[in-house]
Amino acid sequence: MNAPNDLSMKTDDVLKVELEVFRQKHRDLDDAIHALVERGTGDQLTIQRLKKQKLRLKDMIALIEDRLTPDIIA
Repeated sequence: MNAPNDLSMKTDDVLKVELEVFRQKHRDLDDAIHALVERGTGDQLTIQRLKKQKLRLKDMIALIEDRLTPDIIA
């Protein structure tokens, strides 16, 4: 079991803080990727690594949002 990523063991308050941190990191990575592409200073491997990190953060954001959003039965 990967304890730091185990959402079931965290309170909603902790998840809300992590969500904001992950969103900020996601925005920062987006800005970094955009800057590297604009300037043409980043090699493709670096850009791909940053994009993979951004996707992992997006997945974590989605998991936390799903955990925090109650299921509504219509």
